Amino acid sequence: MKFTKTLISLLTLFLLFSASAIAQEREMTEEEWQNEINRLTQKKSELTQELQALQKEVNDLKAKNAGLQAYDDCIDELYAMVGASRADVDNFRKKIRDFDSKFSNQDISNEDLQAELDALKDNKISALPEFFDKVHNQLQNKLNNRDWKPKEIMYTVVKGDHLWGISKKKDHYDNPFAWPMIYNANKDKINDPDLIYPKQIFKIPNLTEEEMAKYDKIRRNYKPAPLQ
Repeated sequence: MKFTKTLISLLTLFLLFSASAIAQEREMTEEEWQNEINRLTQKKSELTQELQALQKEVNDLKAKNAGLQAYDDCIDELYAMVGASRADVDNFRKKIRDFDSKFSNQDISNEDLQAELDALKDNKISALPEFFDKVHNQLQNKLNNRDWKPKEIMYTVVKGDHLWGISKKKDHYDNPFAWPMIYNANKDKINDPDLIYPKQIFKIPNLTEEEMAKYDKIRRNYKPAPLQ
């Protein structure tokens, strides 16, 4: 209220000063002077009403703010809804960071990451607004789009197989000229690359980008011998 009274007093002085300044610019008749006083008085009344309305809004907002629950209390209440404490939420937040950092680790399979992500989804804390989209949407999409291949897979030889054909399989290299990779990875089991036997189990190592380029070049440059 003191603030409002102060503003009204200042407003009154301003209006009176304005009227006096106008009167000094030129001589005014008594009627003109009275009209100007009436106009400024009306203006003062309008501004006073506006000021009082604004002060009422300020008081209403202060009263509303005083009735609001403290932020920390709201957070604790929200955590309690999922049966968690602040320490539990902090620990879950750390688990998400740790999980996210594993995407670049090619030693971890997509299957293992999916199992870990499913465990995060099953945790009730993942339902909190802070985590829901991250856990249930963003991380799942990131995992779905992850380009990962094991460093090597195991293959059991069947009747009719040869290294050329095994290397040509789409699940392996899709390039028969890469057969030396299989031979070199399994020299302890292969005495002669032309002689392999059913039920032998071979490691099929992944190709590096450099190796892929090497064998692709060999395939492109290969020219079969002309028929006799």
